[in-house]
Amino acid sequence: MNISQQPLVSIVTPVYNGGKYLAECIESVLTQTYQNWDYTIVNNCSTDKTLEIAEKYAKLDTRIRIHNNEKFVDITANHNIAFRLISPNSKYCKVVESDDWLFPDCISRMVEFAEAHKTVGFVVSYAVDQEKATNIGLPIEKEVIAGREVCRAQLLWGPYILGSPTTTLYRSDLIKGEKNFYKKSTPHHDMAACYEYLYDCDFGFIHQILAFERLHDEQISSTILRLFTWAPTNIYFLMEYGPKYLTEEEYQKQFKVYMDFYYKFLALAIFQNRGKEFWDYHKNQLKSLGYPLSKAKLVKVLFSKIVDALKHLKQTIVLVLIDRDYFNYSWKKWHLR
Repeated sequence: MNISQQPLVSIVTPVYNGGKYLAECIESVLTQTYQNWDYTIVNNCSTDKTLEIAEKYAKLDTRIRIHNNEKFVDITANHNIAFRLISPNSKYCKVVESDDWLFPDCISRMVEFAEAHKTVGFVVSYAVDQEKATNIGLPIEKEVIAGREVCRAQLLWGPYILGSPTTTLYRSDLIKGEKNFYKKSTPHHDMAACYEYLYDCDFGFIHQILAFERLHDEQISSTILRLFTWAPTNIYFLMEYGPKYLTEEEYQKQFKVYMDFYYKFLALAIFQNRGKEFWDYHKNQLKSLGYPLSKAKLVKVLFSKIVDALKHLKQTIVLVLIDRDYFNYSWKKWHLR
């Protein structure tokens, strides 16, 4: 479609001290094959060169505008400020995180898909980071799925396909009129939005890599990995949205599965010598969920892990004693890693 036929897409980048990667992010927007867009960069009181970089590009293209927050806010609030600034005339909204970037056909492909499937509220694609492709798991023949089924599958621990802000195109009518589109202030606020809004619309997936997600130590994802915030957040989402998407039997069964996994992970963390920040975080999270950390349960799971380890050690010793070739092969395999 030519530009006069293209629905308006409001692109937003909430950013705090993103000067290191922001230019690459903005350049990826400017090189989109899709042309009918406006772009709002929300500067969250950055102390680096973020504002300077944003202003440079705003002078080059009138579709780019900058909003400077009067005071610093948390990451969820900053995203919600960005959502409130999308154009009232926009049909779609596209987030591009300041350390990520889009492939040139990203918005064009997503809008084309959304226009062809009017019931879809969220369109997600594959992405790639420095190591691998992401959002993998949906069968190739599936492109449009009832939102409720996607949320059910996620709560039942199916493959993660809900994407991230940079891999998602939102229908703007889901955002307009909402004071806070991201209603939950968690490190996984975008995932909460899926549970909030997909109950009444379909989910679309494009089997193509359309975005790049950067991994680095300064990003929120590094905190997620370091503290493993997924475990308590998954339990919170199950408690919050399970009654909405699951049967009572499914909910009770899955709650036990989640808790058992959580304690197995915490038992493993003891061997990994995690620091005070890690344990304080998980103690506080469990307490806030209404299930304070049970030392008795943790010791029981830890003892079970030790017994399993001893069993495997015994099996290995037996194999070594009866099969020296096995030992030699295993040693060489380890040594050459």
